[in-house]
Amino acid sequence: MNSGDSVSILHDGFLLLGFALIFVLVFRRLGLGATLGYLLAGAVVGPHVLGLVGEAEQKMGVGEIGITLLLFLVGLELDPSRLWRMKKDILGLGLLQVTLCGLAVAGAVWLTTGFTVAAAIVLGLPLALSSTAQVLPMLQSSGRMRTRFGERAFAILLFQDLSIIPLITITTALSRNPADAGGPPGWLLALETLGAVLGLVLAGRFVIRPLFRLIGNLGEREMFVVAALFTVMASAGLMEALGLSTALGAFVAGVMLADTPYRHELEADVEPFRSILLGLFFLTVGMMLDLGAIARDPLFVVGMAALLITVKALVMFGIARLSGMGWRAAMALGLLLSQGGEFGFVLFAQAAHALLIAPQAASLFGAVVTLSMATTPFLMTATRRFREEPQRPGEEREAPGGDCANALIVGYGRFGQAAGQMLLASGIAVTLIDRDVEMIDAAATFGSKVYFGDGTRLDMLRQAGAAEAEMILFCIDGDQVEPALLDAVHEAFPQASIYVRVFDRRGMIKLETGPATLVVRETMESAIALARGALAGAGVSQEAINRAETLFRARDRERLDLQIESGDIRTARDRIITEAVPVETAEPG
Repeated sequence: MNSGDSVSILHDGFLLLGFALIFVLVFRRLGLGATLGYLLAGAVVGPHVLGLVGEAEQKMGVGEIGITLLLFLVGLELDPSRLWRMKKDILGLGLLQVTLCGLAVAGAVWLTTGFTVAAAIVLGLPLALSSTAQVLPMLQSSGRMRTRFGERAFAILLFQDLSIIPLITITTALSRNPADAGGPPGWLLALETLGAVLGLVLAGRFVIRPLFRLIGNLGEREMFVVAALFTVMASAGLMEALGLSTALGAFVAGVMLADTPYRHELEADVEPFRSILLGLFFLTVGMMLDLGAIARDPLFVVGMAALLITVKALVMFGIARLSGMGWRAAMALGLLLSQGGEFGFVLFAQAAHALLIAPQAASLFGAVVTLSMATTPFLMTATRRFREEPQRPGEEREAPGGDCANALIVGYGRFGQAAGQMLLASGIAVTLIDRDVEMIDAAATFGSKVYFGDGTRLDMLRQAGAAEAEMILFCIDGDQVEPALLDAVHEAFPQASIYVRVFDRRGMIKLETGPATLVVRETMESAIALARGALAGAGVSQEAINRAETLFRARDRERLDLQIESGDIRTARDRIITEAVPVETAEPG
């Protein structure tokens, strides 16, 4: 690479990131989502407006890695137990939504545009997909992620994400491109796909999982990032070499790691790359939008966007009503999923490559998707008083966006095990995190599911569901929990109460004034329990034992308060009980 190429990369990167930063911040502030910000930033900086950055097609190749990583993360979400619990909503509502909305929109496109049936199908089916990147943040911000409504919306989005693979296959089957026509017959392609998927599953079982276990034992977090990206790229590359979908390879890679203890760690490590590269993908899509073609026919774009929203909202309303939802909830679900989605851009590009639609048509319908996405926040705001209904008791349930337990326990040693069993015995769902691979394996032999990861990292906690947890318990050894960590956790997850285990009074002094709801000094409680047993064995009455404990706790609390105030462990040494106290004078104070 010569110096001119380096300067060009730095120049383009500076402009793309700068414009993206400005537009995404503005769109986030307006409640319109980051996706629209990236698209508009790409359109402005691209060749059709300011012309500051070019070669969008080359940058699209890098940006498509973001789609690959997104499919990998979708696969990581597919824990078998979770899929089984949601199977009716995924296969029922999801399948009906994609099929009926896709056919209805395809029919509308065919009737209103005069396109061929094949073109109408490859346009209508992608338009049936909604924007996962836009809908999930809206559910979270409205507090509906943990409701039955939110679970159904997520099930539909999940099925839509899974339907990308068959939709790409349909586009390839209808292709008029001689390059596609020269490919293998369908039955051979199906066998190759099945063989590749089986090979990936076996590789995941006997190669990838042991690899991650080895890295976990070494404690090298950077190698986790490298191994995660290697897994995605190797799976996608294998599929590409066979002429199959790279997205399918990434998806299978995610699924084969979904039920491992490393799931949350992988999500936390891959997410930054996914976000950046997916943002680059939307930037390049915006750069490639033919604004001239859109300007020549703005009524078509506006009219088609209105038709898309109307058809999808009505079809989804009918499906929701047939599934037993009330009319208000059905209306809300229909409007929430009425927009086009980010995968539409991918499928339009596939359709253009297959010579089923012209590149101008891909730009026009990309603009339709963009406009439909922009309308969703306004539609939800405008219809709020018509569609909202009082929340019924018992509507809250396990959130669909992750494990979403009521409590997170960081550290699953002996202390964490006891705390976890107490919570579980009280009916509280718990997510367990530890970074000791041997401990995780040992816990698995007793039936406990412990995830690998560093629970002192905010991104790790977020991936494990801390944003929706009611409590976070730090049960790790020694003094690994610092005041700065608790402040950051409290700021990031203000709804969660924080409970911390410390070893001795030094840990208490360090954390006592922080945001923790409770700090427990393990040496004190165990020592009191031992002393009570010894006193009972010596024949001391229960009343005298209780009185001795009360005196000790009062003296210790007074001493601790003074030590916290002074910051000196040697403060208030006179409050230490160093001589036997006569029973008649053993009063606290």
